[in-house]
Amino acid sequence: MSPERTYRWLMEASAPSTGDGSFDAHICASILALALAQAREEGLGLAATSGLDADALLALGKQLFPGVAGDLAALAGAAAPAPSAEEESARDLLLMYGNGDYAFLNPLATMIARRCQEPHHLWQDLGLRNRGELSELMTRHFARLKLKNSADMKWKKFIYRMVCASEGFSLCPAPVCSDCDDFASCFGSEEGISRLAHFFEQRA
Repeated sequence: MSPERTYRWLMEASAPSTGDGSFDAHICASILALALAQAREEGLGLAATSGLDADALLALGKQLFPGVAGDLAALAGAAAPAPSAEEESARDLLLMYGNGDYAFLNPLATMIARRCQEPHHLWQDLGLRNRGELSELMTRHFARLKLKNSADMKWKKFIYRMVCASEGFSLCPAPVCSDCDDFASCFGSEEGISRLAHFFEQRA
């Protein structure tokens, strides 16, 4: 099943909702569709690329995609590999600054932290349409962290900068960002094509 078909499968099984609920379903369907495609390419289970084991996928499915919750959990495969210290710290940071229902925030933060390990812009590795959707996600569920990122640093850079600061060391030797020789790597454009772009173009 292609990422586009997986996204459609999840959204068609989502709980009837509008506004926040619809956006959350879209965000999670995007993340899971891309994570599942990667899992299949690499011969892994969904747990490995989403960070959620079968129980967590079942619980999230019951919240957002009740029509296929059991089928979603069955895609987990083997237990998710233990998160690295870096990934665990990123998840804990997100939860520390999260707002809303913990039952939803915990799997969301876990998925974001796992997808942070991938090489593209974070919005791309979450399967989102554009960086604006990531900004909306952060505003909606991690509002205090969004406020701290007042200079609009790239989200992966910002999350790991916060993790490093909380653990007592600096990610970057420059005293202030304006003095950095590689300013664009943290604050430059995050243009690119959505990794689910083909399907989103069809829906437009």
